[in-house]
Amino acid sequence: MRDGLSPNGTTGTGSGSTGTALSTLFHPRQLSDLWRDIQLSKLIERQLEKERDQLPLWVPVALGFGIACWFNLGTGARWLAFISLCGGIVLFAVTSGGTRLGKALFWFALLAAIGCVLIWLRSWSVAAPVLERPIVTTFNAEIERVEPVLARDMVRLTLSTGDNSGLPPRVRVNVPLDRASPGLQDGALIQLRARLMPPAMPALPGAYDFSERAWFQGLGATGRALGEIRILRAADPVFALSRYRQMLSAHVQSQMAGAAGAIGATLATGDRGAIDEEDAEAMRRSGLAHLLSISGLHVTAVVGAVYLLILKTLALSPALALRFRLPIVAAAGAALAAVAYTLMTGAQVPTIRACVAALLVLVALMMGRSAITLRMVAAGALFVLIFWPESLVGPSFQLSFAAVTAIIALHEHPRIKALLMLREESLMRRAGRFVFALFLTGLVVEIALMPIALYHFHKAGLYGALANIIAIPLTTFVIMPLEALALVLDGFGLGAPLWWLCEQALSSLIALAHFVSSRPGAVTMLPTMPVIAFGLVLMGGLWLCLWREPWRYWGVVPMLVGGLVIATTRAPDLYITGDGRHVAIRNEQGELAMLRNRSGDFIRDMIRENAGVEGEPQALEDWPNATCNGDSCLATVSAGGRDWQILATRSGHYIPALALSATCRRADIVVSERRLPDSCQPRWLKADRNLLSQVGGMTIDLENRQISTALGWTGRHIWTRYRVAASGNAASARPDQ
Repeated sequence: MRDGLSPNGTTGTGSGSTGTALSTLFHPRQLSDLWRDIQLSKLIERQLEKERDQLPLWVPVALGFGIACWFNLGTGARWLAFISLCGGIVLFAVTSGGTRLGKALFWFALLAAIGCVLIWLRSWSVAAPVLERPIVTTFNAEIERVEPVLARDMVRLTLSTGDNSGLPPRVRVNVPLDRASPGLQDGALIQLRARLMPPAMPALPGAYDFSERAWFQGLGATGRALGEIRILRAADPVFALSRYRQMLSAHVQSQMAGAAGAIGATLATGDRGAIDEEDAEAMRRSGLAHLLSISGLHVTAVVGAVYLLILKTLALSPALALRFRLPIVAAAGAALAAVAYTLMTGAQVPTIRACVAALLVLVALMMGRSAITLRMVAAGALFVLIFWPESLVGPSFQLSFAAVTAIIALHEHPRIKALLMLREESLMRRAGRFVFALFLTGLVVEIALMPIALYHFHKAGLYGALANIIAIPLTTFVIMPLEALALVLDGFGLGAPLWWLCEQALSSLIALAHFVSSRPGAVTMLPTMPVIAFGLVLMGGLWLCLWREPWRYWGVVPMLVGGLVIATTRAPDLYITGDGRHVAIRNEQGELAMLRNRSGDFIRDMIRENAGVEGEPQALEDWPNATCNGDSCLATVSAGGRDWQILATRSGHYIPALALSATCRRADIVVSERRLPDSCQPRWLKADRNLLSQVGGMTIDLENRQISTALGWTGRHIWTRYRVAASGNAASARPDQ
């Protein structure tokens, strides 16, 4: 007989029948484990059977999971490994015996793999040449899109350069307002001289990555026009819609002065360029910024108003009411209004997404089905992910679908539905119930949106639920109807009184935003959070919203774990931008000190947001623990039980090699925008141009000796332009060191 393994772990020949029998028996612990596994699988099977109507809601979640993994894994080898893992799960599920759990695993893994392949193919399908280095050149181009940005005194042009210019086929150029002639219209052929540069990479880990967005938009360069612009061919009348949009925006701003006119133009045409930065910041801090982005609220207001107007008007005629199904006619008219409003506001992806959702609701109304359901939200999300899978990682997609999902899940809960349902009661009680419903909905939306806002913008408003109780009804039922009616009456010269009323309402909205944003504690700011923590919060929220049975509340567990990780994540001590020019140090009190006094508002705000600091940073030379001269600063930072010496250069002047190498030896970290010689050997890290060109900007946690890099955060995608490190280089810049 063959040698075997006895139950006690010793080998033997198994000469007796007893030994052979014992070798095939389960240990009591193994039996109990198997029984637990069987019981757990039966429990899950029963739960999935109860939730079978909710399973289709996870289709866009599975597809989105694959898309998110593609973005976060960052390399081709990892993408193939993820697809292979999904394939293995699919094969395992096929052999599970046709259980509901097996089918759920099969479809989730298959859709996740499809999502990964879908975004991979999408990234290649939009591939276009990208400018390699900054240049100044003169070229001819056709205008594709004109975006006035009046708050910054400029006009933004998206240009098609053609195939013969030696430039990327699509570029974006900012034109100073005083050089923007009326002839700059969509379809015009122009000649201009401009300074162009490649789309900006993220300056810090977790910072906004414009190069990713530019890649999927087909933009190969951005820049600024120099000198006058010649119009070689006037715009074709076929592009009248764009010109009409600009004329409508100008008309609205001429009827209402200042900030009211700027926001009124935004509601009518989607043109946000005239909104002053102070007003925009107040809207963001008060939780009202969603009113400035043409999306679900605005499209819903237009669709609802047109639907009710057509329905009530046609119902006045008994002949029409008896002969036609007026809800279908009204729904068709509202659908046309939704499409027209989407085109008028520029047909951006968020507006298209809202329009698709509105059309699904109208189709459900025509069919006599329940219109506002989670299945409708899932269908809208699936539509967007199939055609624009890259939108998943953008804040617009996440904010809008999170808000709608949270609202519907709240109002579908049996207890909430019973509490808020209409009933025979006094007017005061009905009004109180309505206000409570608004507050509860706003509170739930704020809770749902807070982690997304903190992840993307590193700040979130705390009083948004209260502000939206006033702002949403004011915008939906007062401002937008007044503005629409005023535009109609302008055709008869009778719109002035309504414009005045609309201006007062908009001024009240702006005053509300400034009041709320100026309250103590109005904004919570946090440093860049770990991706895994954000993912745990999102998955926990989805689990809570998409199921109906009590096991939905298990979603609170990953949400709490993710929230705990976010709350306990230590902010880095040192921030270094990818060009090495800008360095910020954070002290124990959470204050920032910056190397260069003239960093510019964009750089200062970007570093403040990533550090989770609200106050203005001070100059490093004014810091008590730093000594600076015209060429460099040497700062001492206490962290991890020791003092760290940080040397940063801030000029292009020649520094003698002996003096530089001696200073480097006394420093733990050296940062420079120039390429430092090999003789410069600090005790721990040399972040010069050579290293930063390989890994991008970085943040350093000195207490835990952890370095995070932009490359480690984004991965080496097709649009990234980091230099490949030479053998042995950048070893100290691993994100997880």
